[in-house]
Amino acid sequence: MSKRIAIIEDEAAIRANYAEALARQGYEVAAYASRPEALAALRTRLPDLALIDIGLGNEPEGGFELCRELRLLSPRLPIIFLSARDSDFDIVYGLRLGADDYLTKDISLPHLLARLAALFRRMDVLAEPQAGEETIVRGPLKLDAKRIVTTWNDVLVELTLTEFWMVHTLAKFPGHVKDRDQLMHDARLVVDEDTITSHVKRIRYKFQMVDPKFDAIDTVYGMGYRWKA
Repeated sequence: MSKRIAIIEDEAAIRANYAEALARQGYEVAAYASRPEALAALRTRLPDLALIDIGLGNEPEGGFELCRELRLLSPRLPIIFLSARDSDFDIVYGLRLGADDYLTKDISLPHLLARLAALFRRMDVLAEPQAGEETIVRGPLKLDAKRIVTTWNDVLVELTLTEFWMVHTLAKFPGHVKDRDQLMHDARLVVDEDTITSHVKRIRYKFQMVDPKFDAIDTVYGMGYRWKA
């Protein structure tokens, strides 16, 4: 069954170009011009992935608001921002809202398709039987790969798909330092270094909301990250 991608983009020509390119790759595409239109449709049927612009019509921050609303509907729906806005503030803010990735519109089509494929690969791997690896327990941490559920001291931690994979990758081998290249490979990420840093900050923040004393992820300066043994 083909994956369904929702494109939320207010410029008709850009929306049509992306829709056509994705359809040629075999994806089912649903395209929307505004946040209200998209939200009404996606509340009825969530896609497999949402590709969102930030400025939507008369809503300069409409994409951010839509991301927030979609996260309430589904903590693990893959969400990618695709925007002309390239400031560090916008990128970090978008990731803090729970986006899995943030891309700018100067990205090439092959690169965009690689990012989408990486997210879908993670979804497919999680759907496969993983005997002996469905559950990882590290002290107060419990990761259920079958349901993509994370708990800390039996309290739910709402991680996005990308965040879950990063924690899974680190916690699988406690004490092992993962540099950014290894983290991208093992967690099936196709992102840049700054994006990984933002994801790690967001992961720490979410655990600290559950446990202010959380310090299980070490930054090994000049090398990468590790889950404390």
